[in-house]
Amino acid sequence: MTTPKQTPVVGEYFNFPQHLINLNTHRPQKIAFIDEKGTLSYSELFDKVRRMASALQALGVRREERVLLLMHDCNDWPVSFLGAMYAGIVPVAVNTLLSPEDYRFMLQHSRAQVALVSHALLPNLMTAMAQGEHEIKSIVVSNSDSNSDSDSNLEMPVKNVALNVLLDTYAPSPTAANTLANDPGFWLYSSGSTGKPKGTLHTHANPFWTAELYGKGVLGITEKDVCFSAAKLFFAYGLGNALSFPLSTGATVVLMAERPTPDAVFKRWTDPRPGYRPTIFFGAPTGFAGMLASPNLPKKSAITLRMCSSAGEALPAEIGEKFKRQFDVDIVDGIGSTEMLHIYLSNQPGQVRYGTTGWPVPGYDIELRGDDGRPVPDGETGDLYIKGPSSALLYWGNREKSNETFQGAWTKSGDKYVRNTDGTYTYSGRSDDMLKVSGIYVSPFEVESTLIQHEAVLEAAVIGVIDENGLTKTKAFVVLKSGQTATDAELKAFVKDRLAAFKYPRVIEFIAELPKTATGKIQRFKLRDSESNK
Repeated sequence: MTTPKQTPVVGEYFNFPQHLINLNTHRPQKIAFIDEKGTLSYSELFDKVRRMASALQALGVRREERVLLLMHDCNDWPVSFLGAMYAGIVPVAVNTLLSPEDYRFMLQHSRAQVALVSHALLPNLMTAMAQGEHEIKSIVVSNSDSNSDSDSNLEMPVKNVALNVLLDTYAPSPTAANTLANDPGFWLYSSGSTGKPKGTLHTHANPFWTAELYGKGVLGITEKDVCFSAAKLFFAYGLGNALSFPLSTGATVVLMAERPTPDAVFKRWTDPRPGYRPTIFFGAPTGFAGMLASPNLPKKSAITLRMCSSAGEALPAEIGEKFKRQFDVDIVDGIGSTEMLHIYLSNQPGQVRYGTTGWPVPGYDIELRGDDGRPVPDGETGDLYIKGPSSALLYWGNREKSNETFQGAWTKSGDKYVRNTDGTYTYSGRSDDMLKVSGIYVSPFEVESTLIQHEAVLEAAVIGVIDENGLTKTKAFVVLKSGQTATDAELKAFVKDRLAAFKYPRVIEFIAELPKTATGKIQRFKLRDSESNK
């Protein structure tokens, strides 16, 4: 008889970095992080976290004020993020691939008091500051991507200091801020496909819940694991993969500043140094597709992966099955969101149903609702709602969107799903991407997943277009694999053989690449905008 798992609890007062420190006091010399410049042990990490807390307070940042964190993945990132939280200061982690105009908006919207920035990203920050009206007190520069501690070539409008110099200047803070579990812990900006990004407020307790319920409860991460995430730390997905989960279990993390190209990923997978080779890899469907199509795909014997995770978009069954055949390693597909911080619906290690997003993560409730707001029966498409302990508090300064998304205990995801008779869920698409053809819903994802089963197709995106009679028809944009060919008629026939006749794409356009977000999500709205402008 198995002993039932004890439900984790969080007290009224809870400081997430202090919680991590308490969990890891017995492993001071264990490597926590590995970046391009070296390693950081658990004792070194938490010493620097405490020093960062002291430094930010000395720079005049007060409790619950915000600091902008614009930094490539490196050992300085977790030091900065956790150091701020330790002091009760709120880090605002932002995407490193955005424009100065985006950073100008985020600085003003968050009213950040200090910016912590990678050396290579300073020019973008300077441009943003010059364009905006909000003034910050100091700039703290991480030189993890530079061989110099000096920024003499840049005209700095405010006081700036190298991060390593700052940490050497201040003694470790002796105590963590006495934060409530539901106090604001950090912000993440949602990667909305239209309009301004939304500042999503998460509490100190939220990363605890995702680590307990998913990192430990589903993935089973332990201190023996080496975690490597293609998704960067500034994403909700990456934050769990490469910070909350491993630090909650005593694992080691490999950080990579560069873009997660197939060759860059393979380099880490096959690192010859003991203890550096990942056992768990976190990726996205487009990344897995690109790796499987690469001529440099490593042999099974060259890697030590025991499991892969996928999120960002639903994983097509073809990709999961091909990866399993290649490496005898499952890709555990799940869906999460910035609003829920991490994954709440997922397959499980040892229990993977490719073509589905699996089952609700224990600790989360799932409902599918129709247009009338009532639950829909199995087999029917509905809007996905989630109830769970890691939900964000709100969108800062956006009451209308907050009310639309955070509906009491439930969070509306904006995704369409079907619940199957075995309790698994199958993705239909984003609510604003769904198509009605001849009065029947068509899932773009279903058509796309069928197209990529063709041996010549690398990627596909499907949208609705209006024909000369004012009716909606499906159009597919297709990216072919290098050196492969296929015709319009061939692909249409391929889909007709596998799906209901009304679902096949009436028009197919071959393109070199699909528009995507920094997370690898296909931006179908850009394809729709392009069509409407023709």
